[in-house]
Amino acid sequence: MRLDDTVSPVASAAIYVSFPVVAAIVGSAIAAVRRPGEVFISAVQHLAAGIVLAAVVGEILPELRNEGRLPWAVAGFALGVALMLTLGAYGRRVDAQRAGAAPVGFLVAVGIDLLLDGLLVGLAVQLGSTQGLILTIALTLEVSFLALSVVGELTDRGFDAKRAALTCAGLGLLTAVGAILGALVLGGVGPAGLAFGLAFGAAALLYLAIEELIAEAHETKETTLLSGMFFLGFLVIYVLAELGG
Repeated sequence: MRLDDTVSPVASAAIYVSFPVVAAIVGSAIAAVRRPGEVFISAVQHLAAGIVLAAVVGEILPELRNEGRLPWAVAGFALGVALMLTLGAYGRRVDAQRAGAAPVGFLVAVGIDLLLDGLLVGLAVQLGSTQGLILTIALTLEVSFLALSVVGELTDRGFDAKRAALTCAGLGLLTAVGAILGALVLGGVGPAGLAFGLAFGAAALLYLAIEELIAEAHETKETTLLSGMFFLGFLVIYVLAELGG
C-alpha cells in the first residue's frame, strides 16, 4: 500500500513530508518579502478547503469503509473531533490575549497544528500512491497558507520580517517530526489501528477545512471568483484521482 513497497514507511514518510516542509519555508520567505493581500489569502484558503474536503470524501472515507472496523473508526473520529475542538478553544483563548507582547501561546498552538499535519502525512504513507499523493497535496497547500498567516501574525506582534520567517520555517520542521512519528506508529498496525488512524485523520481534516480555512476565508468580502476557487480545488483532486486510477 505504500508509495513504494521496496521503501520503508519512514523513508516514504520522509519523501511525502518534504513537500509541506518546503511549502512552510517558501511561504515564510514570501510573506517576509511581501505580505500577500487579503484577497489572495482568501483565494488560497478557498482552494485549499476544496482540496482538503475532496481528499476526505474521495480518498479517506472510501478507504475507511473498506477497512470495515466501525467501532475503531468511531473511536478514532471521536478522539479527532475532541482534540481539534480543544485546540480550537485554546486558539480562541490565545486570540483573546493577542495584546500580550510574548506570543508563546500562539506559537505553541501553531506548533501543535503543524505536528498534527505531519501525523497526517504519516497516515498518507499507509494509503495507496494516488491517495497518499492527494492527501499530501492537500496538506502542502494548508501548510503554505499557515506559513503566510503566521509570518503576518508575528510581524503584527512586533517581530521583524526576518525573525518571523525564520521562526515559522523552524516550526515547519515539526511537520517532519510528526510524519516520522506517524509512520513509525502506523507502520506496524493492523486493520483496526489503521481504521482508527484514518478516522482520526478524517476528523482533523474536516475541522481544518470547515472551522479554519472556510471560516477564515469568509472574513474577506466574498466574490464569485473566490467562491469558485473552492470548487476548483475539489475538481482538481477529483480529476487527479480519476487519472491515477
